[in-house]
Amino acid sequence: MRFKNVIFGFLLAIILYIAIFRTLLPENSLVFSLATFVYFVAALIYFIHWVFKWDWGGFVGSTIGWAGLFLNLAAFFIRWYQTHQAGFGYVPLSNLYESLVFFGLCIALIYLVMEFKFPSKALGSITFTLTAFIMAYASLKAPAEIKPLLPALKSNWLIAHVVTCFLGYGAFAVTFGLSLFYLIGANKTLSASLQVSLEHFIYRLMLFGFFWLSLGIITGSVWAEQAWGSYWSWDPKETWSFITWLIYGGAIHLRLIKGSKDWGGKKLAWLNIIGFASVLFTYFGVNFLLSGLHSYATPGS
Repeated sequence: MRFKNVIFGFLLAIILYIAIFRTLLPENSLVFSLATFVYFVAALIYFIHWVFKWDWGGFVGSTIGWAGLFLNLAAFFIRWYQTHQAGFGYVPLSNLYESLVFFGLCIALIYLVMEFKFPSKALGSITFTLTAFIMAYASLKAPAEIKPLLPALKSNWLIAHVVTCFLGYGAFAVTFGLSLFYLIGANKTLSASLQVSLEHFIYRLMLFGFFWLSLGIITGSVWAEQAWGSYWSWDPKETWSFITWLIYGGAIHLRLIKGSKDWGGKKLAWLNIIGFASVLFTYFGVNFLLSGLHSYATPGS
């Protein structure tokens, strides 16, 4: 049944693509917008499944979620191809728009893979709402034009750094959704076994995200040394990345030292919510409020 979600999602993505676009290769931003709409629909179906206990809602929501993921991935590769058509091909991970839509892709991918193991699909309501809003923000607020790369971004380390960071961010976004779901349902709607499963997934995904964020900081440091001559310069983006790393590292340390009894449940959920707030500030707040060596990642870039 779960593998059928992937197949039906892929077929639905193809049908939506053909039904809406006349050309084989439309403008990439249109496909990203379609993926955003599909993510919103998936979130709505998941909410109906959660609130009204619609048995088929989980299957339908998951299928639509996979369709959105395939459309998001297709749009990514279309944009990649269209950068080459524009005469300066690059992997589309260089500016706010491209990083946002890749962020959405990572969240959807990590959640849908996790869903194969998770006993409840109601979590998709929170996860896909977050994914859809991130994608919508990209479409509405970030310039989508394809432009030549700035000199600082012309490095093979760009892909390694961005991919590792956003795999971490994507995992933290899913743990944020898991944590909200846990806090909303704790002692009310969640069974004891489901709470245990939920806590298990929160911790495992936090470890997964911490691993990739650590790699992201390392690859960023190597890139910084090549671009600016220093592995670490306490740039605002670097500083807040380190703060985020300390929050999640501290949560993992407390869990290992004190055990799940003292640092599990609601405490673990709140630490992940605080951690994701730091992720959002690292990603958005630093760009909008602080200036530094990473200023090329601002909305106007």
